[in-house]
Amino acid sequence: MINWLLEPLAYGFLQRGLLAAVIVGVVCAVIGSYVVLRGMAFLGDALAHAILPGVALAYLLGANLTVGAFIAAIIVALLIGLFSRQGAVREDTAIGILFAAALSLGIAMISSVRTFAVDLSHILFGNVLGVSSADLYLAGGLGALVLLAVAVFYKPLLVISFDPVLAATLRWPAELFRHLLLVLLALTIVVSLQTVGVGLVAAMLVTPAATANLLTRRLPSMMAVAALIGALSAVIGLYLSYYLNIASGAAVVLVCTGCFLLAMLVAPGRGWLWQLRPRRT
Repeated sequence: MINWLLEPLAYGFLQRGLLAAVIVGVVCAVIGSYVVLRGMAFLGDALAHAILPGVALAYLLGANLTVGAFIAAIIVALLIGLFSRQGAVREDTAIGILFAAALSLGIAMISSVRTFAVDLSHILFGNVLGVSSADLYLAGGLGALVLLAVAVFYKPLLVISFDPVLAATLRWPAELFRHLLLVLLALTIVVSLQTVGVGLVAAMLVTPAATANLLTRRLPSMMAVAALIGALSAVIGLYLSYYLNIASGAAVVLVCTGCFLLAMLVAPGRGWLWQLRPRRT
């Protein structure tokens, strides 16, 4: 068993991939708690796909792809907040418009790159085993920044998520904190690109947090449990990827999904098995 656990760690690329996967699992789980509680799952998926124009433009200009993704994600996040400000347009409507526009622009730009299948596929599908030291430092720095912002602004983000009226009563800048949450979500997506790719980042945002939501009743405990699930899923998924020779990002997401199904089955008071128990008269 010890040899089975230590064998993958003999390779430097697997060590970097494991650290990157754990960072993604923790950061996505923490931000994903807000995503799940506020019903923003569609927003996470939209922002993940909205980075394609930035990636394509960075590739055409010979610039860093992650920087291009970061700029595109921030722009789209701020535009969603601007369009839906003060109820002028419903947030889901703004998300749908910008998601379709950004995705179409990205596809149009990517179609002009003949080597897309070779050069940009890791952005779409992830490549945790190809994480370089620079990628790891970038993911660690951005991830730490996101977690620090959540810790510092925990109370305002909590209030605007559950009681916007109270935020207005306290004269807090609710719009500013709503934009901050969008920016943090965009940063989280950029952190996750190399590990799980655009196609699976929404699952990492939603699944661990949804699993923790079944098992907990308070936001701090939900974040902690979701982070634990995300980190364990990253480790287990990477080991499955190594020994079964399957895509690493997909393996991580499938482990997360397995945890969710298990929680649906046995979650105290909410699981299917609890609902099948005979009720006392």
